[in-house]
Amino acid sequence: MNFTVNTEVCTRCGICVAECPTGLLVMTENGPQPDRGGCLKCGHCVAVCPTMALDYDMTPRAEQPVLPNQTTLSPDEAELFLRRRRSIRVYKDMPVPREDLVRLLNVARMAPTATNSQGISFRVIQNKETLKKISVAVLNWMHMMGKKNARMRLYARGADMCVKRGQDFILHDAPTLILAVTSEKMFDRGRDSGHFCLSYAELFAPTLGLGSCWSGFVEYCAQYGWEELLDLLDIPDGQKVAGAIMVGYPKYKYRNLVERRPLDVSFDEDVL
Repeated sequence: MNFTVNTEVCTRCGICVAECPTGLLVMTENGPQPDRGGCLKCGHCVAVCPTMALDYDMTPRAEQPVLPNQTTLSPDEAELFLRRRRSIRVYKDMPVPREDLVRLLNVARMAPTATNSQGISFRVIQNKETLKKISVAVLNWMHMMGKKNARMRLYARGADMCVKRGQDFILHDAPTLILAVTSEKMFDRGRDSGHFCLSYAELFAPTLGLGSCWSGFVEYCAQYGWEELLDLLDIPDGQKVAGAIMVGYPKYKYRNLVERRPLDVSFDEDVL
């Protein structure tokens, strides 16, 4: 561990100590120093220092670009951006360039994870024949599950009707399927972390002209361990699918915001 402090510019303000989530840092006459405890490699100490006095080999300053002064949207801009996101199920028949997918997932990996464990990798599937086989495999699983689950039986019937009309009920003919993958050993945390990462991808996708939709059937089928699907996904041993989304270019443009159920919230006390 190499934690350095430029004592010439360090003001001993204590912000880094206050922000350290594990209590590892303590303030000394020579500035902040690591004490007992663990490090999450979160980079808070380096990122929050107002005088740029700190550097740490676990989160090097050279890898932390300086933020511009204006880094946030206004509340109105942010609300509009978030509310206009739609689940896209009709896509243009055109592939998504690899560079855009890399950029998308490079943002997705920045999502919060439990104890900053990260540990999420991504599997991108774009081969049309493989995607078709994935849809068939998941539909076969749905029929099997429908024998003992009434709701899944209804889903399977609806899917069959779509197939008869030449429609893909599972992946909606999306040109790209993205899987978030985590370790089987940390799956309890990894599934949530994978969902966080894919949520980041969903929110960033529209800035690239892309649309997305959660593929819950693929996720649940993979987590069930359906061999027909797992053989197609080619997930490494010891790894497990934490989540899945479809990605592509929306065929249609949404022109209105829609409402949801009214806000349901309670507070512990009234504050004037």
